[in-house]
Amino acid sequence: MKRLTLFRHAKSSWAEPSLADHERVLSARGERDAPTMGERMAARKVRPSLIISSSAVRARRTAKFVAAALKYPDEFLQIEKELYLATEKKILELVCAQPDNFGDLLLIGHNPGLTELVNQLLPALDMDNLPTSGVVAMDFKTNKWSEITEIDAELVFYDYPKNPDRSTIA
Repeated sequence: MKRLTLFRHAKSSWAEPSLADHERVLSARGERDAPTMGERMAARKVRPSLIISSSAVRARRTAKFVAAALKYPDEFLQIEKELYLATEKKILELVCAQPDNFGDLLLIGHNPGLTELVNQLLPALDMDNLPTSGVVAMDFKTNKWSEITEIDAELVFYDYPKNPDRSTIA
C-alpha cells in the first residue's frame, strides 16, 4: 500500500512586491494555517516516511510547520527544486521515482500542478482549486510508486483551513 498526501503551501504574502515569486514568505494567515493543518493531519494519524517540499520559501516554511506538528525530523525534509511551479506530469514523475521503501509520501507544492494532479488521480473529486494549506491524501493498492498511474486512487481525506465540518470529508 502506498499513501500520497498532497499539500498546497500556506497563504503567502504579497507585502514585498520587489521579492521574486520564489522568495515570497508566508502571510500572517499562512503562519496560522500551516501549523493548524499540521495538527489536523496529526490527529488523523498521518505519519509520512518522507516529506518533499518545493524549494520556494513559502513551501519550505509550510513544510517546517507541518513536519513539526507531525513530529517528523526537520533534518530529513527533502527540498526539491523541480517541485517549484511543477506541472502535474512533473510531480507525478517525481512521485513515481521515489524509492519503494517509503510507503507514505507527503509532497508540499504549488498550484496549478497540485490541483491538476488531484483531478488526474481522483477524478471523482472534481476539484476546481486546492486552496492554500489544503491537503488531499490518497491510497494506492500497490507496493511500487512506479505503478500508481495504473491503479485507481482511493481518497483517504481532503481538508483545508476553512472546512466547516472536517468530519464530513472522507
